[in-house]
Amino acid sequence: MHTRTLGQGLQVSAIGLGAMGMSQSYGPNPGDREAMFGVLRYAVEHGVTFIDTAEVYGPFDNEELVGEAIAPIRDEVVVATKFGFDIVDGVSRGTDSRPEHIRRAAEGSLQRLGVEAIDLLYQHRVDPTVPIEDVAGTVGELVAEGKVKHFGLSEAGVGTIRRAHAVHPVTAVQSEYSLWTRDPEAGALATCAELGIGFVPFSPLGKGFLTGTVSADATFGTGEIRARVPRFEPENLRANQGLVDRVRSLAAGRDATPGQVALAWLLAQHPFIVPIPGTRRRERIDENIAATQVALSADDIVELNGLADRIGVAGDRYDEAGMAAVGL
Repeated sequence: MHTRTLGQGLQVSAIGLGAMGMSQSYGPNPGDREAMFGVLRYAVEHGVTFIDTAEVYGPFDNEELVGEAIAPIRDEVVVATKFGFDIVDGVSRGTDSRPEHIRRAAEGSLQRLGVEAIDLLYQHRVDPTVPIEDVAGTVGELVAEGKVKHFGLSEAGVGTIRRAHAVHPVTAVQSEYSLWTRDPEAGALATCAELGIGFVPFSPLGKGFLTGTVSADATFGTGEIRARVPRFEPENLRANQGLVDRVRSLAAGRDATPGQVALAWLLAQHPFIVPIPGTRRRERIDENIAATQVALSADDIVELNGLADRIGVAGDRYDEAGMAAVGL
């Protein structure tokens, strides 16, 4: 596995692993924790050194799962987690990034992960009621205390990134970014390039769509995150098949899968980009890792760069409430 460097010299594997789906959002949750331990450890054994979780996943269950899985291999991994939601009786009730809440959240994450320091701590969503300077300052204090090593932001807008970075260096910005979600390019991504901040795309495979395994007539249960995403509504899903069909065609000519082409395209955009595809399956770990070996030509990149504009993408990437919470 190749490595890449995020901001502040943080070195990680070129492909990370998003652990959220091991606890929520993609159909029935796995009942076999040992199986998920096996997937996490398998990923690390095969070169994945960057694992992403959050307190709100579960809530709390995912951090506990990751913490137990990495206990024997702690020194081999960089673990990222997130704060920023007010979780009451297992339900998120909106954002909360008050300094006292950040401290409570960090202490809880340290305990659940079973680590002495959190490698990368993100604000999960911008809290419009708390100045980002206060957030960055509080995380900076946690860094000074040795409880956190690096500070990150998730789904933040350009102004927020700049203001936070002026108070405490931002190591990484995490946002949705893929062949069918190009929103960050003109704003957050360009700002990261300017300021020397790493960029971590989540949902780099479009919540599974860009793997080519989601059929035009797919349906999703009420516990599925895709049931709430406009892009996966029946009419939009059918309209979006043209995009993945083109990726599939290009992949066939490169002896690759559509998902590998989607990841290889991301890796080709900037050297500081580290995608974190999620999976519950070892074979997908192998497939995602192998994306680092897919050689796309300059013509391939040009073709893929213009794909969304030429074919179009039907539907937003979040529902109305979700869209209102990004880019602040």
